[in-house]
Amino acid sequence: MNYGEIKKFDIANGTGVRVSLFVSGCLNHCPGCFQKETWDFDYGKPYTKAVQDEIIKAMAPSFISGLTILGGDPFELSNQKDVAELITRVRRELPLKTIWMYTGYLLDQDLLDGGRRHTEWTDTILNNIDVLVDGPFVEARKDLSLQFCGSSNQRLIDVPASLKAQEVVLYDPSFFKEGEEQ
Repeated sequence: MNYGEIKKFDIANGTGVRVSLFVSGCLNHCPGCFQKETWDFDYGKPYTKAVQDEIIKAMAPSFISGLTILGGDPFELSNQKDVAELITRVRRELPLKTIWMYTGYLLDQDLLDGGRRHTEWTDTILNNIDVLVDGPFVEARKDLSLQFCGSSNQRLIDVPASLKAQEVVLYDPSFFKEGEEQ
């Protein structure tokens, strides 16, 4: 796997301050994509154990909420093994950090058992992430008012709740929940 960038203080791709890994490789090729260069599987630099160590170290401070993996697409078949190994390590070494992932594929159609992007690594990934933003970017549905999505067809999914319920359960990113003081 290659990666294009590591952002060590990202506030745009999930709640809180996050470390974000932009993996290389995407077959969706969404028109209007803001990261077209990451479509190329050879873009950027090789992802190595040293890069994984750098990510873990960057996530260690208490003000870092977690890790976000996007791209490219972390669920491309050739990316899943390295992504699974990274998030398994995050869960083991930094269990209080949250893990968000962005994909152009759909959880209930492409990623679950029998889906076109399901591999031997997919369940490990899904069982270890907190939020999945799924669906391709659709330029005609672009909406700058959305939190953590680029177009209105994309969903913020609470992955643990969805796996437990065996149906898609949406994630509410609101800082203040209904009924709490504001």
